[in-house]
Amino acid sequence: MAKSDLRIDILGTSITISTDEDAGYLQTLLSKYRGAVENIQRVSGLKDPLKIAVLTGFLLCDDLQKAGTTAPPDSRESGELEQLTLGMISRLEEALEVSPPLPSPPQGKAAEENAEPQVPKAPVSPPRAESQRADAPPPGPFHAEKRLFKLQNTVKHFTWGSPKWIPELLGQKNISRVPWAELWMGVHPAGPSRVIQEDGKGPLLSELIDSDPESFLGKETAETFGKLPFLLKVEAAAKPLSIQAHPNKQQAEEGFLRENREGIPLDAPNRNYRDANHKPEILCALSSFAALCGFRDAKKIIEFLDILYSISEDELKNDLECLLFALEQGIPVEAAVLGTNGETPDPSAEENPLRAFLSGLFRLDAETFKDLGHLIKNELLQLERDFPQYKDEWYLCSYLSGIYPGDPGILAPLYLNIIELEPGQAIYLPAGILHAYVHGMGIELMADSDNVLRGGLTPKHVDLNELLSVLDFSEYKPELLNIPEPSPAYFTYPAPVRDFALSSMHSSGGEIAFREKEAAIVILTKGSAAVHEKESGQELTLNTGESVFIPAGEKAGLVFSGTFTAYVAAAAPHADTGRR
Repeated sequence: MAKSDLRIDILGTSITISTDEDAGYLQTLLSKYRGAVENIQRVSGLKDPLKIAVLTGFLLCDDLQKAGTTAPPDSRESGELEQLTLGMISRLEEALEVSPPLPSPPQGKAAEENAEPQVPKAPVSPPRAESQRADAPPPGPFHAEKRLFKLQNTVKHFTWGSPKWIPELLGQKNISRVPWAELWMGVHPAGPSRVIQEDGKGPLLSELIDSDPESFLGKETAETFGKLPFLLKVEAAAKPLSIQAHPNKQQAEEGFLRENREGIPLDAPNRNYRDANHKPEILCALSSFAALCGFRDAKKIIEFLDILYSISEDELKNDLECLLFALEQGIPVEAAVLGTNGETPDPSAEENPLRAFLSGLFRLDAETFKDLGHLIKNELLQLERDFPQYKDEWYLCSYLSGIYPGDPGILAPLYLNIIELEPGQAIYLPAGILHAYVHGMGIELMADSDNVLRGGLTPKHVDLNELLSVLDFSEYKPELLNIPEPSPAYFTYPAPVRDFALSSMHSSGGEIAFREKEAAIVILTKGSAAVHEKESGQELTLNTGESVFIPAGEKAGLVFSGTFTAYVAAAAPHADTGRR
């Protein structure tokens, strides 16, 4: 029998096999494998070819095993099957990535442990949309007369997420108990949204927009940004995220080009800048939400350190004295050591006190932070009794030290403001603000970027010098943004950026006219809404957890009706934050 050669080009690898099988049969197998790979990529958000290939092979073996049994067809819902797949992905992450083991969680009130998200690795070059691949058919047509595009979105299964909050929002089961951390809505290549079409698999949202940017984005947004400029997320932080900050536009552009010149791959663990964009953000609470945001007043930090100094001994006392000296005098810790030894520090070394303090803090060794954690834990009851006004600070330090012993972030509650939000309240965080989300569920809207510089509570890469170069060392406590009383049907949270604007819509049964003229994404967080576009006659129903993309243009005839709560993310090239 003549041999058949089959060339396989998939996941960045090319191989040729020679077999006696019929060429048509081989193409059928290849088609099945491609379909399985695409499904794994869609469900998991994985980018690493090895992980995708291993998981695909495992699930195809599962198919083969089931086909060889007499068991009846699987009656589970397809959503449950996807969650079992995601459970395998979670275990696969542990098997294929080496990372420091997570410590045991604190007990009692602090029973939930922290973990850092295992973010899927970015490719060396940005992935192309399917319509750009050589083996994919051209996109479209996209029915330009349509004004409403329902979305299928990507879920991120980072280990700090909740296994139930986002599934409950989407009305899905999660029998594998895999954490669901974020729901992404937008065009970011690490988690793009896809348009749902009645006649089958729809295009990526980015493909839809790229087919006619000016029509879908509006002329000004298309000319200013060239793409949808924001990323909308549902955040489900069951455990604290890493302490982090984001660069401004100039810092991002310079850092991205510098690391490109240095030849650092985009998926390298020591890469700081994944793109050339800034990342201001606004977070609106869907539940009670706790965060650490912005530097406290230096005098307050000194007060906390003085308390720890008074109950510490020996080497730990010396280390705290150095930090106090650095903070009080604005002297880096190296010079502060000289000062505590009776020598005169170099006046030219003076700098911002908060910068000197943070620089010194990060240069202490892990054993010092372990000792500080033990000290706070052992003296917690006494600290709470003697300083009840700081009960939250002591408790949170103790909690974090149980999660990341030896990490400088365990003292973050002493130098960052503790912020507590109630549902509907929001905070805006500009570039350069050090922060960490501790616990809660919220809507997060940001510029379309993945630039994160970490500063603690993480096993991941921390570049202290780069972090210090982007941080704003001013005292900063974000303003709580409240919906006015009585609550309006449509409210826009003020944010001084052109990339996005966040609004809330609330209805108890009536109609609400849609106000945005720019491109927007709407997600329902409660109830259901009938959406009617009068000019085109297009109608659709949005249930809790569902979202829709609405192109730019006049929308005098677009109304939402029903009993619901929704959040609207829109481009804001005019930075118009005065709408109410």
